[in-house]
Parts: sequence; C-alpha cells; structure tokens
Amino acid sequence: MPPVLEVRGLKTHFYTEAGVVKAVDDVSFDLHRGETMAIVGESGCGKSVTALSIMRLVQSPPGRIVAGEIILNGESLLELSAEEMRKRRGRDIAMIFQEPMTSLNPVLTIGRQLTEPLELHVGLDAKKAKERAMTLLDEVGISDVERRLGEYPHQFSGGMRQRVMIAMALACEPQVLLAYEPTTAVDVTIQAQLLELIHRLAREKGTAVVLITHNLGIVARYASKVNVMYAGHIVESANAKQMYGSPRHPYTLGLLKSVPRLDSVVTTRLVPIDGMPPDLSKKTSGCAFRPRCAFAIGKCAIEDPPLLEVDDEQRAACWVNVRENVHDEVTTEAR
Repeated sequence: MPPVLEVRGLKTHFYTEAGVVKAVDDVSFDLHRGETMAIVGESGCGKSVTALSIMRLVQSPPGRIVAGEIILNGESLLELSAEEMRKRRGRDIAMIFQEPMTSLNPVLTIGRQLTEPLELHVGLDAKKAKERAMTLLDEVGISDVERRLGEYPHQFSGGMRQRVMIAMALACEPQVLLAYEPTTAVDVTIQAQLLELIHRLAREKGTAVVLITHNLGIVARYASKVNVMYAGHIVESANAKQMYGSPRHPYTLGLLKSVPRLDSVVTTRLVPIDGMPPDLSKKTSGCAFRPRCAFAIGKCAIEDPPLLEVDDEQRAACWVNVRENVHDEVTTEAR
C-alpha cells in the first residue's frame, strides 16, 4: 500500500539579519493510513517547522521552503496554488495547534468556527453542520454543547480551548492529522480521553497521525514509528519498541535518560544532556550533536554522518554506532 503522505528532502530556511537559519534541513519520511508517527526532540530542533511546512503555513518572509517534496495521496502540495492548498487544509490534512488562543478567531463564535469547515469541505447544510459540531464538542468532553456553540474563545478556559482545537481538526475526518502537543493545556484527567479519541479516529477511519510532542510517555503509548530530530535533521528513525529498547543515537539515549521512570529506585538521578542546541544560523562542520556527545570521535568533527540503516527498520545518523560498532554499550546504558 502506498503511503498517504511522503516527505522527501524537505528544507525550510529562515532568512534573518543574523544569517540563514536552516530550521529543517533534508527531512524525509513516509506515513501510511492508520499509522501514528511521532516526531520528538528538544525545543528548536525543527519539529514545529516541519509540521508548518507540510501545511504550507510557514510565514514568508522570513521563512521559505527551498527544496524537497510533500506528496499527499500522490499529489504534490508544493505545486498547488494558495487557493488550492486552502481547500486541502481541514478536509484532507489538518493540524491541532499548540496555542489555541492565537489559533481561534476571537470575533467568531465557537459554533461558527466549527460549522464553517463542515459547510465548505463536507457540504453539510447549516442544520446538519450544527448537529455535527455539537457531537464533536461532546466527544472532546465539553458539556452543555448547544450553549457553548454560541460562546466566544475568551469565554473558554485554556484546556477547553484546546479541546475545541481538537474538535475542529477532527471535524472533516482528514486523511492526515498533525497533532502538535495536542494535550498541552489540558488537565491530566482529560489527556487520556483526548488521545484515545485521536487514536480511535486513526484506527476506525484510517487517519494517519503525526504526533509532535516532548512527552515520551505519550510516544510509547500511541506511536508506532518515531523520528528523533536534532538541529533540523532526523538523527534516528525507528519503531517505538526499537527506540525505547535499543536506541542507536547518543541524542536519543540522552532524551530517554533525562525522563523519570516509575520502575527506577528513588535515589536514581536523572541525567540531563549537557550543553545547548546549536545556533542554526552559524555554519558548522561535522555532526551538530558532537559538542554535547559523550561518544564523539575525531571523524565527528569533520564529517556530518548520514542517516543509515543500523537494524531492520531502524536508521541512525552517527559515526560511532554505524562505523565503530559500540552501540552495544549505548544499548546497555539505555536498559
């Protein structure tokens, strides 16, 4: 079965006074129907710009997609006009944004913001669109839905606005859903409910989900594939079991060791990753993670490692793991 979404050699740069910031630099992946793929990494690694690039929502200027392909069901999104792309958003591909207060229109009611895409993309009349909107609000845990449809975003709490954003993204049952920290402002008691709703949609409707998050617990529970990003690159790609059980890139190992575990003893210390992510406006040679890596060798300062296969369905961009065969040591520490 061909992938529903193909990203090939995607490069998105920002042209600033400080120089060219290569926020996304040669990112490639495939996504199939019903599959949930996670993109993880520190802030500034390129996760959100990757998602915005796929949606063609990168602000220009200063940002611009300079190379690559984004193919949805065999159709190149980068070749569509602005008007044609607007017709795809919401219907074929949708995104749950992290900041609902800046994403919702403050002068339109919640009801109008939910019914408009249903009328435009699905062709529902006003009555059926309203019924569908009430069902969506009920599914994301909002009560008294008929009254709530007539209210404005400022009348909702942060968590409630996030639920509205999820309802809007799910409204037209898109083929691809980009979920950017979908439960950021939601109470812990509601997080599982919303994630299960997204997961059920993927299972029942065949929706492909890109889950962009810092929460590795969510990744372990819901993702089938994981792409680890650093400095605009994918540095490791694997299924979730491989990533948690046998990470092959030192950055992946560092992320896992910095997360608390319920099965560890009380005195176990978390191990943060030393240093800071690189300044992407400055040109550097070699591996971008080298200054923070405990496994770096001489070659790491000279040549940027490519993303190569190190195991079945697992790839890593690291000279140490691929060339020097010391990944057993890394795996032992991860366990």
